[in-house]
Formats: sequence, C-alpha cells, structure tokens
Amino acid sequence: MPDREQYAPGPASGAQVQKDGEKWTLILVRELRHSPEKVWQALTDPAHLREWAPFEADGNLGTAGTTVNLTWVGTPMPLETKVTRADAPKVLEYNDTRWELEAIGGGTRLTLWHNIDRRFVSWGAAGWHICFDVLDRLLAGQPIGRIAGSEAMKFEGWQRLSTEYAKQFGVDTHRSRPNAPKP
Repeated sequence: MPDREQYAPGPASGAQVQKDGEKWTLILVRELRHSPEKVWQALTDPAHLREWAPFEADGNLGTAGTTVNLTWVGTPMPLETKVTRADAPKVLEYNDTRWELEAIGGGTRLTLWHNIDRRFVSWGAAGWHICFDVLDRLLAGQPIGRIAGSEAMKFEGWQRLSTEYAKQFGVDTHRSRPNAPKP
C-alpha cells in the first residue's frame, strides 16, 4: 500500500457536537465522490468494514432487526448490536450510531451521529476523520488499509486533529485524556 506513507489527514472540519451532560453526540459530515449505493455497501458489509471502520461486524448491518456482534479495534469483547433501522441507501441505525446518506451530484453526503462520552469527543472526531479518509480511498480503488484505535493515535496527524477538534468543541484537552493529571 504505497499511498499509506504519503497519507496525511487534512484540517479538522465537518464536525460538531450536541451536548447533553457527559454524553455528547458527535456529528460528522463528509462529502464522498461515490454513489450512496457504494457507500451503503461499505457501511454494512463486514468485508468492507474491516478495511476502514474502527470496528468489525460478524454479519451484515443492512437489514433492520438483524443482531450482529461489533468488535471495536483494541477491545477484546464484542458488543451485541441490533440494527434498528436500515433504509438502503439512506439511513442506517444501530446502538448509539446513526448514518445518513444523501445523494449530491455524483457522490454522497455522509452524516454520522455517534454518542460519545464528552471526555473522548475530540479523540472520536479525529479517529472518525481518519476512518472517513480511509473509506474514501478504499471506495476509489486506492486502499491504504484501516487506521483505527491505538494505531490511529500513533499516526501522523491524529494528535493535531484531536487538538483542532477539541478547540472547535470547546473541550479541555488535558481533561479529555483519561489518565492525564488535572492541572
């Protein structure tokens, strides 16, 4: 994967948060140059998810009522997940995650809503930002391989993104680190 060495994430953009106590909803919007049908397949098919997402699924997420196990990168225990909505290729919902796909021109506006503890919201935004970049390249036939979990945190550009998103969201980066001493 020769392009992986040249990959560097762009500036933090397309993200916002809705705040509700300690649980916040991270909202990320990305315009992809691929059809909603192609993006839908990447969001629901386990083989595609293994190439870009921060989790693996043991079954297809494309049918409402389906129960699958999601295993997030770096976590040993799968999370039993029920698909609560699957309106191909427009809306996908499961657990604390909602995806919306909107056809725009020849591509797709992809919107992710992901509930996340406020302490990790800038980390989540940085991680999803990188995952979306990997997804875009995968769909273009130029895969660079999944970059998620602790690997993403070591990746060039992740720390910068996390800091930029923290500033955008108005969160204290020292307090967002779980083991960081409080100033």
